[in-house]
This record gives sequence, C-alpha cells and structure tokens, in this order.
Amino acid sequence: MSSFETILVQRPDPAIARIVMNRPEARNAQNLQMTYDLNAAFDAAVQDDAVKVIILAGSGPHFSSGHDLRPGGKNAAGVDFPPIGNWGGFAEPNAHGRFAREQEIYLQITRRWRNLAKPTIAEVHGKCIAGGLMLAWACDLIVASDDAQFCDPVVTMGVCGVEWFVHPWELGPRKAKEFLFTADSWSAQDAHQLGMVNQVVPRAELSASVLALARRIATKPTFALKLTKEAVNRSVDVMGQPAAIDQAFALHQLCHAHNLQEFGMVVDPSGLHPSVRKPPAAAE
Repeated sequence: MSSFETILVQRPDPAIARIVMNRPEARNAQNLQMTYDLNAAFDAAVQDDAVKVIILAGSGPHFSSGHDLRPGGKNAAGVDFPPIGNWGGFAEPNAHGRFAREQEIYLQITRRWRNLAKPTIAEVHGKCIAGGLMLAWACDLIVASDDAQFCDPVVTMGVCGVEWFVHPWELGPRKAKEFLFTADSWSAQDAHQLGMVNQVVPRAELSASVLALARRIATKPTFALKLTKEAVNRSVDVMGQPAAIDQAFALHQLCHAHNLQEFGMVVDPSGLHPSVRKPPAAAE
C-alpha cells in the first residue's frame, strides 16, 4: 500500500478499497495535497484488478468542511503537482491563471473522479460542506449517517455555488434554488427524500453499512459493473449535464471577476470565515 500525507488507504476486503481523508484537525478540508493524494489513490484502486468497489470516507467528526482556503506550503497548481487536466497557463496573470487553476483542481479533477470506471460509495458523516459536496457528488452512491448535514454556502461569498455545479441534478431545481439562495443546510433525511442520498443509517452503523453494501456490489461481475456505470453516466451526459456544469463554471468565474473588482479579492470577504479573510483567498 502507498502512503500519503493527507489520506489513508485501507483494504477491508480484497475486493474493496477504502480511501479515508485524514485531516481531522482541519475537518478534512481539501488542500492541494489532498486533491492529488486522492487522485493518486483513486487511480491505484482503478488499476488494481482485484478492487471492484471504492469507498470514500473521512476521519474525525466530519466528512469534509470543503476546500481549504488557507495559504499552504504547496498551493501552486501545475507547479507543486504535475497537472492531470488539459489546461495550461497556471502562471498566467489575472483571469487566465485563475481559470486554469480552477479548471484543473476543481472542475476537471472532479469530472475525472465522477467517471472512474469502478463503483464508488461516499460514506458521509457529520458536516459535508461546499467542496465536500463535490467529493460526495462525484461518487456513484452516497450513504449518510443520520446526523449528516449538507450545505453549499458559497453564495454568501458572492459566488454562484461550488465549481462542480450539479445541484439541480442532485436536488431538483426548486430545492437547489432554495438551498443556494438561503445557504441553509439540509439534513441526511432531506437528502434521502430528495434522492441525493441512497441510504441513511445510524452514525454508529455507518462504516459497517457501507462495507456491507460494497460487498454486495463486489459479488457482481467486474465488467458488468463498469459498463452499468458507464451506461448510467452517459445517459445523464446525453441529458446535458456536462454542458450545464461547464456553463455554471463560466458563471462562477464571472462572479470571481466581479468580486475582484468590487472587493479586491475573488470572493466577497463578508462571507468568509475570519481565519481566511486575510490574506485574500486565492479561490472560492
């Protein structure tokens, strides 16, 4: 097993890889190191022919508090880590560099995870916020503990939701508007009723329930699982999801450009936690 700075990779069953975000002190906020650690672990699981199902979980009290907006030691996309996307221009000034960075680390990499060839299950407990939602939504199935809460508060930062904008697909258009306009949280029970979450289980039973589900899936033929996932994903694609996400991403960038003119930073500082108001955040 490879070792990573920000995640743990477990093998609870020969056919199951369990990837655990392991920054509990930061509530599993996703910094650049975690982004590329996750990508490497997903790649390894996909290339391991013994693995049939991949679980994504989080250590500590919460699944994920979103993107880590604090300055870090390795924070230069395309420099500190080899790029995986097809956009260059990371060092370019102004909107060009920002667009390239967010294409790489938010949009393209999430799309890549959504299209992994093997079934993925998000094991969500506690809070799942903004960038954490993107991680869960990239997975095929979501099993949530009964205390899980979901939220995209990015509108309070002057931006029209997170970069992987699938809210209307996951929640329906009216509920998507409600939760975005208000920045309110929705419960695991709400998410289940709306069809976003597959199962809600007691917190103490979450990991065991996810593992049992993964084992049921792993009894099926590998190629059939892969092609079934491909069939469902391509059906959603034909409905227009990729084009809708790309359009929303362009509007997301327009919000950044407006905020930069209005506030001198790419988000409205009134919506930021005090710990990241200074220096200016580099991204949503």
